[in-house]
Amino acid sequence: MKVNKLILSIFVLLQSIGLQSCGQSNNTQEKKLLAIKETKNIDMQTETNVNDTTASIVLGGGCFWCVEAQYLMLDGVQKVESGYAGGNTENPTYKEVCTGLTNHAEVVKITYNPRKLSFDDILYAFWQSHDPTTLNRQGNDEGTQYRSVVFYSTEEEKQKTEAYIKKLNEEKAFDNLVVTQLAPLTKFYIAEDYHQNYYNNNKTQGYCMFVVGPKVEKFKKIFKDKLKH
Repeated sequence: MKVNKLILSIFVLLQSIGLQSCGQSNNTQEKKLLAIKETKNIDMQTETNVNDTTASIVLGGGCFWCVEAQYLMLDGVQKVESGYAGGNTENPTYKEVCTGLTNHAEVVKITYNPRKLSFDDILYAFWQSHDPTTLNRQGNDEGTQYRSVVFYSTEEEKQKTEAYIKKLNEEKAFDNLVVTQLAPLTKFYIAEDYHQNYYNNNKTQGYCMFVVGPKVEKFKKIFKDKLKH
């Protein structure tokens, strides 16, 4: 999602559209993921306090424009903020993060109602929203800032995510092993204003049309029963 990729060449456009990564999974893979989510071999159900109406999680799945646009569609998601996490630079800028030297990942902070959308649903959507088997890369976006990562805030989130990743690899849900990083959340830095709700505000921009758009349409089909109306 670097600036020089915003105007894409014909070659890059065709390559991006044709990639199976960035959430372009096939029907067999979708069925495997759903079966693993519903398996009795993992206790994936979160016990939610009846008074809890707000929870949050920070995830990274490549370009935050893509991940943000997908999660914003889910019923139960109250807010999605694009930002940076996991690095060693305080108050990083987008330009600094793009160098790959800050060690921050592009992430989204998802605030949701756990009585409408469980943590398990959030994770299931995460595996569908990007390719968790490519190390430090999503499609044509390369660098540690595009790594697949879950930043947990509780021991339960850590254990559930670990169990899910283990099951995904055991059941060979993907052609390659899941390389998603699991790390404690220390600090979330919200990105610049122009990055917020980027896709919905810039649908005719090149990257949005040819990279984010196809992912959004695929996500809509998979989660048609969980979309906002």
